[in-house]
Amino acid sequence: MSSFSFFDFGCWLVVFLLSMSAHEASHAYTAKLLGDPTAYLGGQVTLDPIPHIRREPFGMLLLPIISYLASGWMIGWASAPYNAAWAAQYPRRAAVMALAGPAANFVTSLLCWCGLKFGLSAGIFVPGDTGLFSETVVAVQSGLPHLAAVLLSLGFSLNLLLGVFNLLPVPPLDGSALPLLVLRGSAALAYQRVARGGLAMLGLLVAWQVFPRIYRPIWFWMESTLR
Repeated sequence: MSSFSFFDFGCWLVVFLLSMSAHEASHAYTAKLLGDPTAYLGGQVTLDPIPHIRREPFGMLLLPIISYLASGWMIGWASAPYNAAWAAQYPRRAAVMALAGPAANFVTSLLCWCGLKFGLSAGIFVPGDTGLFSETVVAVQSGLPHLAAVLLSLGFSLNLLLGVFNLLPVPPLDGSALPLLVLRGSAALAYQRVARGGLAMLGLLVAWQVFPRIYRPIWFWMESTLR
Protein backbone atom coordinates (compact mmCIF):
# COMPACT_ATOMS: atom_id res chain seq x y z
CA MET A 1 0.00 0.00 0.00
CA SER A 2 1.23 3.46 -0.87
CA SER A 3 -0.69 5.16 1.94
CA PHE A 4 -3.11 4.17 4.69
CA SER A 5 -6.66 5.52 4.62
CA PHE A 6 -8.85 5.06 7.69
CA PHE A 7 -11.89 5.64 5.49
CA ASP A 8 -10.93 2.92 3.00
CA PHE A 9 -9.94 0.55 5.81
CA GLY A 10 -13.24 1.13 7.62
CA CYS A 11 -15.28 0.51 4.47
CA TRP A 12 -13.37 -2.69 3.72
CA LEU A 13 -13.82 -3.97 7.27
CA VAL A 14 -17.56 -3.27 7.38
CA VAL A 15 -18.22 -4.92 4.02
CA PHE A 16 -15.94 -7.87 4.77
CA LEU A 17 -17.52 -8.60 8.16
CA LEU A 18 -21.08 -8.30 6.86
CA SER A 19 -20.32 -10.41 3.78
CA MET A 20 -18.73 -13.21 5.80
CA SER A 21 -21.53 -13.03 8.37
CA ALA A 22 -24.17 -13.34 5.63
CA HIS A 23 -22.33 -16.35 4.22
CA GLU A 24 -22.17 -18.18 7.55
CA ALA A 25 -25.67 -17.16 8.64
CA SER A 26 -27.00 -18.62 5.40
CA HIS A 27 -25.25 -21.92 6.13
CA ALA A 28 -26.68 -21.95 9.65
CA TYR A 29 -30.23 -20.99 8.69
CA THR A 30 -30.41 -23.49 5.83
CA ALA A 31 -29.11 -26.26 8.08
CA LYS A 32 -31.82 -25.44 10.63
CA LEU A 33 -34.52 -25.57 7.96
CA LEU A 34 -33.21 -28.96 6.81
CA GLY A 35 -33.03 -30.53 10.26
CA ASP A 36 -29.71 -29.58 11.86
CA PRO A 37 -30.09 -26.82 14.48
CA THR A 38 -26.44 -26.99 15.63
CA ALA A 39 -25.36 -23.62 14.22
CA TYR A 40 -28.70 -22.03 15.06
CA LEU A 41 -28.34 -23.03 18.69
CA GLY A 42 -24.80 -21.70 18.59
CA GLY A 43 -26.08 -18.25 17.64
CA GLN A 44 -24.77 -18.28 14.05
CA VAL A 45 -28.03 -17.32 12.35
CA THR A 46 -27.26 -13.62 12.49
CA LEU A 47 -25.72 -10.84 10.45
CA ASP A 48 -24.10 -9.55 13.64
CA PRO A 49 -20.38 -10.24 13.10
CA ILE A 50 -19.65 -10.70 16.83
CA PRO A 51 -20.73 -14.38 17.15
CA HIS A 52 -18.81 -15.23 13.98
CA ILE A 53 -15.73 -13.38 15.23
CA ARG A 54 -15.92 -15.25 18.54
CA ARG A 55 -15.93 -18.55 16.67
CA GLU A 56 -13.10 -17.63 14.25
CA PRO A 57 -11.26 -14.57 15.64
CA PHE A 58 -8.17 -15.04 13.47
CA GLY A 59 -9.98 -15.68 10.19
CA MET A 60 -12.72 -13.11 10.75
CA LEU A 61 -10.71 -10.23 12.18
CA LEU A 62 -6.95 -10.60 12.62
CA LEU A 63 -6.08 -11.98 9.18
CA PRO A 64 -8.29 -9.47 7.31
CA ILE A 65 -6.60 -6.61 9.14
CA ILE A 66 -3.14 -8.04 8.50
CA SER A 67 -3.85 -8.67 4.82
CA TYR A 68 -5.23 -5.16 4.37
CA LEU A 69 -2.19 -3.57 5.98
CA ALA A 70 0.08 -5.72 3.81
CA SER A 71 -1.71 -5.51 0.47
CA GLY A 72 -4.69 -3.15 0.62
CA TRP A 73 -7.39 -5.84 0.47
CA MET A 74 -8.85 -8.36 2.89
CA ILE A 75 -8.86 -12.15 3.01
CA GLY A 76 -9.97 -14.45 5.78
CA TRP A 77 -12.35 -17.23 6.69
CA ALA A 78 -15.22 -18.16 8.98
CA SER A 79 -17.15 -21.30 9.83
CA ALA A 80 -20.48 -22.52 11.15
CA PRO A 81 -20.78 -25.73 13.20
CA TYR A 82 -22.87 -28.63 11.93
CA ASN A 83 -23.78 -32.15 12.99
CA ALA A 84 -21.57 -34.61 11.10
CA ALA A 85 -24.01 -37.46 11.78
CA TRP A 86 -26.83 -35.41 10.21
CA ALA A 87 -24.65 -34.66 7.18
CA ALA A 88 -23.81 -38.35 6.79
CA GLN A 89 -27.48 -39.34 7.03
CA TYR A 90 -28.67 -36.63 4.64
CA PRO A 91 -25.86 -35.91 2.17
CA ARG A 92 -28.06 -33.96 -0.23
CA ARG A 93 -29.29 -31.74 2.59
CA ALA A 94 -25.66 -31.22 3.63
CA ALA A 95 -24.84 -30.19 0.06
CA VAL A 96 -27.69 -27.66 -0.02
CA MET A 97 -26.50 -26.30 3.33
CA ALA A 98 -22.97 -25.90 1.97
CA LEU A 99 -24.12 -24.17 -1.21
CA ALA A 100 -26.30 -21.73 0.73
CA GLY A 101 -23.22 -19.73 1.73
CA PRO A 102 -22.09 -18.84 -1.80
CA ALA A 103 -25.72 -18.26 -2.74
CA ALA A 104 -25.96 -15.58 -0.04
CA ASN A 105 -22.86 -13.89 -1.46
CA PHE A 106 -24.27 -13.93 -5.00
CA VAL A 107 -27.56 -12.43 -3.78
CA THR A 108 -25.67 -9.72 -1.89
CA SER A 109 -23.51 -8.99 -4.93
CA LEU A 110 -26.62 -8.73 -7.11
CA LEU A 111 -28.30 -6.33 -4.69
CA CYS A 112 -25.19 -4.13 -4.69
CA TRP A 113 -25.10 -4.33 -8.50
CA CYS A 114 -28.68 -3.04 -8.56
CA GLY A 115 -27.68 -0.17 -6.27
CA LEU A 116 -24.74 0.67 -8.52
CA LYS A 117 -26.92 0.51 -11.61
CA PHE A 118 -29.50 2.80 -10.04
CA GLY A 119 -26.82 5.31 -9.02
CA LEU A 120 -25.40 5.33 -12.53
CA SER A 121 -28.84 5.81 -14.08
CA ALA A 122 -29.63 8.64 -11.65
CA GLY A 123 -26.34 10.39 -12.37
CA ILE A 124 -25.14 9.96 -8.78
CA PHE A 125 -22.26 7.69 -9.89
CA VAL A 126 -20.02 7.43 -12.92
CA PRO A 127 -18.02 4.34 -13.95
CA GLY A 128 -14.77 4.02 -12.03
CA ASP A 129 -11.43 2.34 -12.61
CA THR A 130 -11.69 -1.18 -13.97
CA GLY A 131 -10.08 -3.69 -11.63
CA LEU A 132 -10.38 -1.75 -8.37
CA PHE A 133 -12.81 -3.28 -5.87
CA SER A 134 -13.62 0.00 -4.14
CA GLU A 135 -13.97 2.03 -7.36
CA THR A 136 -16.34 0.06 -9.56
CA VAL A 137 -18.17 3.38 -9.64
CA VAL A 138 -17.19 6.84 -8.41
CA ALA A 139 -19.58 9.37 -6.89
CA VAL A 140 -19.93 12.73 -8.60
CA GLN A 141 -20.23 14.40 -5.17
CA SER A 142 -18.47 13.93 -1.85
CA GLY A 143 -20.17 12.98 1.40
CA LEU A 144 -22.88 10.30 1.50
CA PRO A 145 -22.80 9.63 -2.27
CA HIS A 146 -19.07 8.88 -2.01
CA LEU A 147 -19.63 6.56 0.96
CA ALA A 148 -22.43 4.77 -0.90
CA ALA A 149 -20.26 4.36 -4.00
CA VAL A 150 -17.42 2.77 -2.05
CA LEU A 151 -19.63 0.47 0.04
CA LEU A 152 -21.69 -0.69 -2.95
CA SER A 153 -18.56 -1.18 -5.07
CA LEU A 154 -16.94 -3.28 -2.37
CA GLY A 155 -20.14 -5.19 -1.67
CA PHE A 156 -20.55 -6.03 -5.34
CA SER A 157 -16.94 -7.06 -5.98
CA LEU A 158 -16.11 -8.81 -2.70
CA ASN A 159 -19.30 -10.87 -2.61
CA LEU A 160 -18.85 -11.90 -6.22
CA LEU A 161 -15.34 -13.05 -5.31
CA LEU A 162 -16.53 -14.94 -2.21
CA GLY A 163 -19.31 -16.65 -4.13
CA VAL A 164 -17.14 -17.79 -7.04
CA PHE A 165 -14.21 -18.82 -4.84
CA ASN A 166 -16.31 -20.90 -2.48
CA LEU A 167 -17.96 -22.72 -5.38
CA LEU A 168 -14.66 -24.21 -6.51
CA PRO A 169 -15.16 -28.00 -6.16
CA VAL A 170 -12.21 -28.70 -3.87
CA PRO A 171 -12.12 -29.31 -0.08
CA PRO A 172 -12.57 -27.45 2.21
CA LEU A 173 -14.54 -25.05 0.00
CA ASP A 174 -18.32 -25.23 -0.20
CA GLY A 175 -18.21 -26.32 -3.82
CA SER A 176 -16.70 -29.64 -2.76
CA ALA A 177 -20.22 -30.60 -1.64
CA LEU A 178 -21.57 -30.48 -5.21
CA PRO A 179 -21.08 -34.24 -5.84
CA LEU A 180 -23.31 -34.96 -2.84
CA LEU A 181 -26.27 -33.74 -4.86
CA VAL A 182 -26.02 -36.88 -7.00
CA LEU A 183 -24.08 -39.45 -4.95
CA ARG A 184 -26.07 -41.97 -2.92
CA GLY A 185 -25.49 -44.43 -0.09
CA SER A 186 -21.98 -45.72 0.49
CA ALA A 187 -20.58 -43.59 -2.33
CA ALA A 188 -21.77 -40.42 -0.61
CA LEU A 189 -20.34 -41.57 2.74
CA ALA A 190 -17.00 -42.46 1.16
CA TYR A 191 -16.83 -39.07 -0.56
CA GLN A 192 -17.61 -37.25 2.69
CA ARG A 193 -14.82 -39.12 4.48
CA VAL A 194 -12.34 -38.19 1.78
CA ALA A 195 -13.49 -34.56 1.69
CA ARG A 196 -13.13 -34.27 5.48
CA GLY A 197 -9.68 -35.85 5.39
CA GLY A 198 -6.30 -34.18 5.03
CA LEU A 199 -7.01 -32.60 1.64
CA ALA A 200 -7.85 -29.12 2.91
CA MET A 201 -4.41 -27.60 2.41
CA LEU A 202 -3.98 -29.24 -0.99
CA GLY A 203 -7.43 -28.04 -2.01
CA LEU A 204 -6.65 -24.46 -1.00
CA LEU A 205 -3.37 -24.52 -2.94
CA VAL A 206 -5.16 -25.78 -6.04
CA ALA A 207 -7.92 -23.18 -5.60
CA TRP A 208 -5.38 -20.38 -5.15
CA GLN A 209 -3.71 -21.30 -8.45
CA VAL A 210 -6.86 -21.86 -10.48
CA PHE A 211 -9.12 -19.16 -9.08
CA PRO A 212 -7.65 -16.03 -10.77
CA ARG A 213 -8.11 -17.61 -14.20
CA ILE A 214 -11.76 -18.26 -13.44
CA TYR A 215 -12.64 -15.13 -11.52
CA ARG A 216 -11.03 -12.37 -13.57
CA PRO A 217 -13.14 -12.92 -16.72
CA ILE A 218 -16.31 -13.10 -14.60
CA TRP A 219 -15.44 -9.96 -12.66
CA PHE A 220 -14.49 -7.92 -15.74
CA TRP A 221 -17.64 -9.05 -17.54
CA MET A 222 -19.82 -8.06 -14.58
CA GLU A 223 -18.03 -4.71 -14.36
CA SER A 224 -18.69 -4.16 -18.07
CA THR A 225 -22.44 -4.28 -17.38
CA LEU A 226 -21.98 -1.11 -15.29
CA ARG A 227 -20.41 0.94 -18.08
